[in-house]
Amino acid sequence: MELQKMMICCFFAASVGFSSESISNCDEVRKVFQLRQIGPVKSLPERPQEGSELQVCQSRNLTCCTKKMEERYQVAARRDVQNLLQTSSSSLKFLISRNVAAFQESFESLMKAAENQTNVVLQASYRNMAVEASGPVRELFTDIGLFLLGSELNIDDITRRFFDSLFPLVYNHLINPDLSHIAPGYAECVRAARRSLAPFGASPGILANQIGRSGVGGRVLLQALHLGIEVINTTDHLAFSRECRRALLRMQFCPHCQGLTQSKPCMGFCLNVMRGCLASMAEVDPHWREFVRSLEGLSKRMHGSQDLEQVLLGVHNLVHDAVAHAQNIGPRLSAQVHKVCGRPSRQPAQSVSGQQSGARESIPLKSPPRETGDNLATRRKEFLNSLRQYRTFYGGLADQLCVSELASTDSLACWNGADIVKSYTFQVVGNGIKAQADNLEVRVKEVDPVVNQIIDKLKHVNQLLQGKSIPKFGTLDQIETGSGDSEGRGDSEGRVYSGDCDDEDGCGGSGGGEVKTQILRVPKRGNLNLKAHRAVHLYSEMQPGCAAGQ
Repeated sequence: MELQKMMICCFFAASVGFSSESISNCDEVRKVFQLRQIGPVKSLPERPQEGSELQVCQSRNLTCCTKKMEERYQVAARRDVQNLLQTSSSSLKFLISRNVAAFQESFESLMKAAENQTNVVLQASYRNMAVEASGPVRELFTDIGLFLLGSELNIDDITRRFFDSLFPLVYNHLINPDLSHIAPGYAECVRAARRSLAPFGASPGILANQIGRSGVGGRVLLQALHLGIEVINTTDHLAFSRECRRALLRMQFCPHCQGLTQSKPCMGFCLNVMRGCLASMAEVDPHWREFVRSLEGLSKRMHGSQDLEQVLLGVHNLVHDAVAHAQNIGPRLSAQVHKVCGRPSRQPAQSVSGQQSGARESIPLKSPPRETGDNLATRRKEFLNSLRQYRTFYGGLADQLCVSELASTDSLACWNGADIVKSYTFQVVGNGIKAQADNLEVRVKEVDPVVNQIIDKLKHVNQLLQGKSIPKFGTLDQIETGSGDSEGRGDSEGRVYSGDCDDEDGCGGSGGGEVKTQILRVPKRGNLNLKAHRAVHLYSEMQPGCAAGQ
């Protein structure tokens, strides 16, 4: 034991007293310089020399560094820290990206299941109309899918188009089933008359209200997760200030100039440098914590009438009720259509089956049991349980890098920025911008403007997640309030909505209005291909060149 203590003391004494004057050559420095691929070695000095031209790694002793080497070291130091940042955030980024893909795939599967279910019900109850109705049904769920992905489609318009397209089919096959197909011009008149006649009762308004309430939750969820990826991309590629770059150089590579290629910075020294360099990122911390809490709050609210899965798998019930209502008041509707459009000029059908083509079969309609292990609620719960582990990610980032990667973890000797010492003796500051006023290693004036933009976006999306300014059924940049449609659409509290919005409604984003939340934009109409869209979008987000400040 005594011998071991003597060896440790001798090692420490040798380390403290080590200077470049005792270096006979720069072979070790050259070796590490080449091994780390910091730059070409042909211009490196073979023997220690005066370092009067150095700007950061200045020393009263001889040095193995030149001004050109110092510049290369500074680039390497910045690159090393950025690589560490990206490595530290990679698991978080993968978690969010993977779940964005999973949620979009779930939406796609859910959309297909709801569409198939609606077609099956129409086929069973209204067989002769079902084939023609499959087109409007497909368009309905395609548009709902696009809405969930962030399209500027409006739920009112989506449901109106569906029931506008459905009414001529109901009129032709159920209300007047004894005649052949009506002429296209007459069918268009019937279609246009649908909104004033309200043939489907309250079903269109209920459907729009339910899809809007449940769909906006899934829509905001996807938007928030895409913003989470954007936050990580931006902070991963944040440009370091000149003060920070010089401090990183002094911390990581200045000891190399004195031949101390194996030294590591003291813990306190590392914390001051990294807390200074990452001070702006630490300002993201309270908003990121709120982001995680807000996602949890949104998930808890997504049940009952706001449960997207439950609502979509119940669409067939509302469609069935809507058609049944129109058929029940068929004679009155027929008279109203004749009054608006006149009597159709049609030829009688050549044959009519024994069972009337418009006859309905009374069948029990039940939503299929959902798989408890693979529904949206279960996916959200599992994702949030994992995400909760990263709620303090930005608050402890600087400390994590020092403890796990950069700083010396023993108590023998460490680099304090100028010499090998036993411990760092200066004040160690806290995290965040205000705490850097007493930082002796890095001067920090204010939050990086790019980080300020990210913070504004987080504030805005947190408001959306908390329901404080969630848009009703339009784009996520708007709040839509106003009067209901012609069929009396409204919510359980008697409120009705339209697609209008003005500045006084709070349609703008948070902050000063300069930064707007980025939304996943997709075409207003078209074929829904969620897998292709997801692949392209996630690929683009994973590219470093897409990050802010590049």
